[in-house]
Amino acid sequence: MCGIAGIFDLQGQREIDAKVLTRMNQKQFHRGPDEGGFHYEPGIGIAHRRLSIIDISTGQQPLFNQDRSVCIVFNGEIYNFMEIRAELEGKGYRFNTHSDTETIVYAWEAWGEACVDRLRGMFAFAIWDNKSETLFLARDRFGIKPLFYAILPDNHLIFGSELKVLTTHPDLEKNIDHLAVEEYFALGYIPEPRTIYKQVYKLPPGHTLTIRRDGQLPEPHCYWDIPFQENFESQEISEKELEKELIERFKEAVDIRLVAEVPLGAFLSGGVDSSGVVAMMATLKKEREMQGADQDGQNREPVNTCAISFTEKNFNESEFAQLVADKFKTNHFVNTVESDDFDLIDQLALLYDEPYADSSAMPTYRVCQLAKKRVTVALSGDGGDEVFAGYRRYCWHMNEEKLRSLMPLKMRKLIFGTLGKIYPKADWAPRIFRAKSTFQGLARDSVEGYFHSVSHTSNEQRQSLFSDQMKKSLQGYNAVEVFNQYAERCPTKDPLSLIQYIDMKTYLVGDILTKVDRASMAHSLEVRVPLLDHKFVEWTGTIPSNLKLNGQSGKDIFKKALEPYLPRDILYRPKMGFAVPLAKWFRGPLKERVRAALLGETMINSGLFNMDFIRQLVDQHQSGRSDHSAALWSLLMFESFYRQCVDDTANREAA
Repeated sequence: MCGIAGIFDLQGQREIDAKVLTRMNQKQFHRGPDEGGFHYEPGIGIAHRRLSIIDISTGQQPLFNQDRSVCIVFNGEIYNFMEIRAELEGKGYRFNTHSDTETIVYAWEAWGEACVDRLRGMFAFAIWDNKSETLFLARDRFGIKPLFYAILPDNHLIFGSELKVLTTHPDLEKNIDHLAVEEYFALGYIPEPRTIYKQVYKLPPGHTLTIRRDGQLPEPHCYWDIPFQENFESQEISEKELEKELIERFKEAVDIRLVAEVPLGAFLSGGVDSSGVVAMMATLKKEREMQGADQDGQNREPVNTCAISFTEKNFNESEFAQLVADKFKTNHFVNTVESDDFDLIDQLALLYDEPYADSSAMPTYRVCQLAKKRVTVALSGDGGDEVFAGYRRYCWHMNEEKLRSLMPLKMRKLIFGTLGKIYPKADWAPRIFRAKSTFQGLARDSVEGYFHSVSHTSNEQRQSLFSDQMKKSLQGYNAVEVFNQYAERCPTKDPLSLIQYIDMKTYLVGDILTKVDRASMAHSLEVRVPLLDHKFVEWTGTIPSNLKLNGQSGKDIFKKALEPYLPRDILYRPKMGFAVPLAKWFRGPLKERVRAALLGETMINSGLFNMDFIRQLVDQHQSGRSDHSAALWSLLMFESFYRQCVDDTANREAA
């Protein structure tokens, strides 16, 4: 895994400032500590940091074609590169390395912008073609690998693998995007394509950007979208046959991700998804051993697995991870995280470069830290909940959908809207008894109802949270528009598939994959995600939704398919998640820190907030009257980001 960066003159061939590009590239040293490289031509400079995984001896970047007219910097892995290479060799292309990177270079020469259609893997790359004077940027279908870009006032385009790469450039205007602030406090992250800065964008997943020297920046081009098209033929196949095919396709998706010239392992939380990945890895190793395909003895080595144990019992899944490790006799490593492991707060704010409020980033950081001590590549189970409808909120949403179908929206707004206003808030109660939130959801349409259920803060809370100046700048904008725009593009009207699609476009890429990429690359660790193999996901999109969410059972067909491999205690126990005890922290060891940070000068001087309302949130939570832990964590992470990345920048510039 690697980091890429570049500067491109949109209107001419002005000399690129090598010192600036060097500083930009150095900012992402952690993404590629093994090697660094640069290439300059009139009007363009591109840079690369390398973490060597495949073709360690000859895969240095930037990498060129035979006549050096095409140059690439690449972050990711292409799992089918040998197949593509064979096809290209048949067309007469000659290869100098054994790397997947060189395959992309000749794929560009052979197929142009359509080269991405051939690639199976995770990637973000930039190709410079000096014959056509074209810069081509591309990002993988799910956004596993990040790519940021911006246009500077002097008409230079800059790009990089992390936001900090771009903010290192002295000419980037770091103006806060208030629409991004609204989206952040609604969702806990800033969804694509927006960033916290007005001038900087994320290239959306499944998109490319083709830039030529005409001073114009075209809109990104979508080359792939998530398919949800039930195959009527699959409905005629028995469920057992579907389960069998699921395992074969899952196993293949894992298999192609086991190629590496460095130590490889897996995360093992003890949940269904990571346990399933480990089960497939162990099964493949056993099959190869039986077939005598381990001449070097590599496949006789057990699978390496890493897990985190929490001292807080309610958050600890380590016994289930151990159960799976024992079953498959893995080389298992466990690290215990103390319940007061909150020293990472400021470090995480810098790691993510913009406000990011998923508290599970802390244990994710720790498990990546542990894994790097043993391996350089780790497989994860991320994506299983989105692909197979595993989140508990899907059950709640579908239950609400049944109620919504009983009466028109106008009537629901009148009845449930009124009940939602007068019913008392009961944060302390199990969700089934939190009728206020349910009433509020039923008073909305399907998309707005789902948005309400996943929001960190409600519409009403954000109206109270923001200052008058901030609300004026929003001009009525509401983050629900993010969900609405994806709902309009969704290829199916199936209510479950619709919210899965929205999650894959927002939560999966903006939260889950962002979390894992930054936490893993902070430790120079590559993470591969077999459940997000696009061929596998295309097939799962044809499975009827009632086989994914069967009544109240999420991931139903996936669990049934894994029954021959995993204990029922793993498959059918209640979902725990990778959480930390925020509510307890904010009333205990972090009590004074929360109060000092959220009511201090940074938040006051930002001009974004109604400080009286923040004080109310803090007082209510710390007194035990309400649980505002999600809102307070969002505020705490925003304060840490703003203090370190905005206030600190302003202070340094003033000095």
